Amino acid sequence: MYEVSQLIAGSRRLGGSGREVIVISPSDDSRVTRVAVSDESDVQEAVNAARTAAPDWARTAPAARGAALHAAADAVAAGADELARLICAEMGKPVADARDSVMAGVGTLRQYAELGPVHRGRALAGNDEAIDLMAYGPRGVVAVITPWNDPVAVACGLLGAALVTGNTVVHKPSERTPATGHHLVTLLAPHFPDGVLNLVNGDGAVGAALAAAPVDVVAHVGSTATGRAIAAACARTGAKALLENGGKDPLLVDGGVDPAWAAGQAALGSFANSGQICVAVERIYVVESVAEAFLDALVTEADAWQPRIGPLVDRRLRDTVDDQVQQAVKEGATALRGGTVPAGPGSYYPPTVLTDCTDRMAIMREETFGPVAPVAIVPTFAEGLERAAASDYGLAATVLTPSMGNAQQAWRTLPVGTVKINAVFGGAPGGAAHPRRLSGQGFGYGPELLDELTAVKAVHVEAPPTGW
Repeated sequence: MYEVSQLIAGSRRLGGSGREVIVISPSDDSRVTRVAVSDESDVQEAVNAARTAAPDWARTAPAARGAALHAAADAVAAGADELARLICAEMGKPVADARDSVMAGVGTLRQYAELGPVHRGRALAGNDEAIDLMAYGPRGVVAVITPWNDPVAVACGLLGAALVTGNTVVHKPSERTPATGHHLVTLLAPHFPDGVLNLVNGDGAVGAALAAAPVDVVAHVGSTATGRAIAAACARTGAKALLENGGKDPLLVDGGVDPAWAAGQAALGSFANSGQICVAVERIYVVESVAEAFLDALVTEADAWQPRIGPLVDRRLRDTVDDQVQQAVKEGATALRGGTVPAGPGSYYPPTVLTDCTDRMAIMREETFGPVAPVAIVPTFAEGLERAAASDYGLAATVLTPSMGNAQQAWRTLPVGTVKINAVFGGAPGGAAHPRRLSGQGFGYGPELLDELTAVKAVHVEAPPTGW
């Protein structure tokens, strides 16, 4: 098994709580990682180390911080194969896909290494006797709490942006992928002074202790329940909460589209990474005129995905997914494919297609995070758009339509952070959006993330009076 240690002020040691977390392989039920869980004193020591290191790191020239992050990106690229193997072992993503996600993280580190040194304030128009500035500086200590479903790429974004802007960091990766998080920090940390990047380990109790600690920002990607708890903790401490929580992202299939193409998009959005993607397709509204052909094609797509889909991260999540599916069937949904827990080891769940779904069902209201495509047939695009917009979540949405008028109406109407027209994934690098409602707050990526992790001072400078 992999053994995971903390990193505090450059020193490695085991967590002091006396508790352990054992990660079980979602592929074959073997024991993969042993984690000695950090306690509150470990968390406080890590925060103190970051606070002590903060002044010198903030004074480090932005170009030097960018160079350090470039060197760290090189190290992660060199270690991509091992990181991919760890991701596969701990959360089940196939190694080739895992390596692609690691390299996406490397690209994000390089992006912030370039953007950080040119992230500047601006001069204001005052008068000839004064200088007025809006000056950016680091916020201080950033707690970074990251998820298991894309553990390297997400962490690289938050860690890279925090470090290059002169903040110091205490990082807690998910307890489901602790060896992955540990190895990532092992690759990054040597390129920064001791105390600039610290690591604590453990479950939700450790994350709660870190969110409640005297830090300046808590940046979190993960579940809505955890995000709400972090927001409450930040309200008490005064820290800034930067949150990307869960979603229940809709896909709207308009009349007039090629049903086979639309089904391919729906399957990609629903089944990629076994549905364990923050912006996965989680509910589908298809206009009646193409519904029959779309459903036939979606069943064919599910059959094609079956041999190449990985397991869910653990049996606890699989049980949650299956409970939603079984409850939907009891309430009148029909499983056209999948919908049963397979025999054998691991936490596999088949690509599942449900039809006859209604918006009262949990499968259409609550985050599923599994390879399930629940479909509701709607008479018109307008009704589909109205129902797609009616959610407590507001992360992302996809619309497949041949009509530019419908596309325009959709992206203006949908109350979400990201709207994708005629592609479930994709987008230019550097884009950023605000999640809404239960899905979070603040920019979590793109150049705007640098703004989130810096604070602005208005500075007014006048010469002293003549004769001093």
